[in-house]
Amino acid sequence: MKQVMTLYGIVLGAGCLAAGGLGMEQALLLAYGAISLMALMIAATFLWLWQVRATPLALGMSLSWAGSGLTIGWWWAMQIAQSPVWGMEAAVLFLFLSLLISGAVLHFSVIQGTFGLSGLFFLWPVFGALLVSFGVLLLL
Repeated sequence: MKQVMTLYGIVLGAGCLAAGGLGMEQALLLAYGAISLMALMIAATFLWLWQVRATPLALGMSLSWAGSGLTIGWWWAMQIAQSPVWGMEAAVLFLFLSLLISGAVLHFSVIQGTFGLSGLFFLWPVFGALLVSFGVLLLL
C-alpha cells in the first residue's frame, strides 16, 4: 500500500507541476489524452489475455478499458477541437458507453461466483446503479 500511495503522490505532484507550467486547462487536456491512450493499450492487452484464456475477467476488463478510453478520448477530442457538440454527433458516445457498461455487467457476472451466487443475481447492482442514476436525473 505504501508503494501505491507513493505512486499516487508522484502522479499528483506531476499533475500539479503540469498545471503550474502549462495552465490548468492544458494540463487536463494532457492528462485526458494520456489516460485515453493508456486505457486503449490496456484494453488491447486484456483482449489478448482473453484470447489466450488467461483469466475469466479479461473480456470484461477489455470492454471496460476500451469503453473508458474511447469515452474519455471522445471528450478529449471535442475539447481540442473546441466543439463540445451534443447533437447527433454525440450519439457515438453511446457506442463507447455501451462497451463500458457491457464490461461492468461481465464483471458483476464473474464476481457473483465469489459470493456463491448463480443465475441472474449479478444484475441487481446493475439495476441498482441505473435506478440511482435515474433518481438523480429526476432531481435535476
